[in-house]
Amino acid sequence: MSDETPPGHWFTLLNDVMDHPSFERKLGGEGPVLSELEFDVKAYFALGGCMHDVAITAWGVKGYYDYVRPVSVVRWMAQNGQRTSPFLPNYSPQGLQIIPGLIEQITQASAAPGERHNHLVSSSADIGKMAAFAWRGPDFINDPTIDTAGCDWILAEDWWPYQRPSFVTPNFAGYVSGHSTYSRAAAELLTLLTGSPYFPGGLGEYVASRNNFLVFEKGPSTDVTLQWVSYRDASDQCSLSRIWGGIHPIADDLPGRLMGLVIGPQAYDLATQYFDGFEGCLGDLNGDNEVNFSDLQVVLSAWGLSDGGDLNEDGETDFSDLQILLSTWDNDC
Repeated sequence: MSDETPPGHWFTLLNDVMDHPSFERKLGGEGPVLSELEFDVKAYFALGGCMHDVAITAWGVKGYYDYVRPVSVVRWMAQNGQRTSPFLPNYSPQGLQIIPGLIEQITQASAAPGERHNHLVSSSADIGKMAAFAWRGPDFINDPTIDTAGCDWILAEDWWPYQRPSFVTPNFAGYVSGHSTYSRAAAELLTLLTGSPYFPGGLGEYVASRNNFLVFEKGPSTDVTLQWVSYRDASDQCSLSRIWGGIHPIADDLPGRLMGLVIGPQAYDLATQYFDGFEGCLGDLNGDNEVNFSDLQVVLSAWGLSDGGDLNEDGETDFSDLQILLSTWDNDC
């Protein structure tokens, strides 16, 4: 498994795109073919700015909502009991739903010798607890090069996301998913940067080698080939990986993707202004060669309108235009 962070993954993808033999270094897919140095510098500048914008936006949302992670909520709900029926033991509206074969309540019958929950019961106090059929967790891995934990019935109050034990869940809020926001924004930016939504040659392909990819247990058991036609395909799979691994629920994912849809194009538009040169002074809306309070008044008076204060030319004067104005505040044009 590679050691890049989520934005780093997209720089790796960008490198592979630029190294593809059929890729032409035309900015936006149009105009003259640029030198490797010029295109690569501009590409890194644009993607780096985009990833920085995502970090500011997503972590601002995380800080505002301070939303729980699955590892906390699943264990907490399991300790509360079951919420399926008030006629069963350990009922709580804040407990787990019973789903036969996946989430069950331990009973005398299911804990009998030879039954599926027998290994979970060490005393009578364990009868009535919640059990989950899930990955058994890092306690079953002594040597990650040869051991595989596998799946079995575990106490739901001990549930683990599918992560290495030293980095089970990041110690910051879940909502929104950074992976989803970074990836969708990067996918949109690469689409604009290359002039195509598709990987060069029509297919991006990466192989997770058998028993040589996972870092916290032996695996995968066979070569796994990841294939994506478009940058959005790759983005979607990155987002889903956090749900499948138990690091994020769906509620964290989709809003992050929607945020990325906005951030990516805005970041690309701003980057190209640095390439092409600004008309006048960015943020100077009243033409007095300075960005100051009078320009702020223009933005506020045009709020929600398509002209007057639309600095990023997205068809509406809104918070993103206010951010651009504040970032250029007090500039002497």
